Amino acid sequence: MPAKLIDGTAIGDKLRAELQVEIRALRARGVTPGLAAVLVGDNAASATYVRMKGKACDEAGLYHETIRLAKETTEAELLALVERLNADHKIHGILVQLPLPTQISTQRILHRVAPEKDVDGFHPENVGRVSIGDPAAFRPATPFGVQQLLLRSDVDISGKHAVIVGRSTIVGRPMAALLLQDGPGGNATVTICHSRTRDIKSVTRLADILIVAIGKPEFVTGDMIKPGAVVIDVGVNRVEDPSLKKGYRLVGDVNFEEAKKVAGALTPVPGGVGPMTITMLLYNTVQAARQWTQP
Repeated sequence: MPAKLIDGTAIGDKLRAELQVEIRALRARGVTPGLAAVLVGDNAASATYVRMKGKACDEAGLYHETIRLAKETTEAELLALVERLNADHKIHGILVQLPLPTQISTQRILHRVAPEKDVDGFHPENVGRVSIGDPAAFRPATPFGVQQLLLRSDVDISGKHAVIVGRSTIVGRPMAALLLQDGPGGNATVTICHSRTRDIKSVTRLADILIVAIGKPEFVTGDMIKPGAVVIDVGVNRVEDPSLKKGYRLVGDVNFEEAKKVAGALTPVPGGVGPMTITMLLYNTVQAARQWTQP
């Protein structure tokens, strides 16, 4: 029996509808959650992501600013902009779109964003607070979205073995922290695989829940999946396809055609994790506005 598809678009739409209740309540108090997105340079993928985030803010009724800077922008200039946004009361959330040009230290910039406006969840203060289960901390949007996909698809997480393929600070490590927490969406037994993991297939086949975020097209094949496992594919990769007018197609880090014959449930690419990432960014921005109004 083919795997059940986990529809990130539908789940994201439902979550955004729920979020409208709090957005309306904040606006009634004179507070419109505000998000600033900073784009440095002319990376086409980054520009697309920022445009999608702005569109999502418009649809949700959030205030947003997109600030575009030349790729020659200096680190000092970007730091000054971040400080200005930190002090701007219309802005409750700040995201600096990555990657940044090589002349700028990514860590220095991300560490300068005020923790209370760090809706990407990249500041060390939020990283630490997420790791200890502080609900007021900002959870990085992609792993937070994966957790919500699992919860809202009625996947039993507690006591299950979750294997995460990829140890990035953006997905893999915070994903482990969320699944380990004591509460809804947590209490899993977590294993992280990475480029130095020996016989990775023997580890992934142990997973009740397999989350793949390694950035390699169709890396996980059907024989790497435990029959009936829930498979969450975080990857988005372009591969050449001359048969298509645009010359490429999007695939995940999981071989979809093989996985759907083995898994119990599976996210597609596109239409799986991607829509949830933007939804959880909106969620974090509303959370930031709510916490800003609290004494």
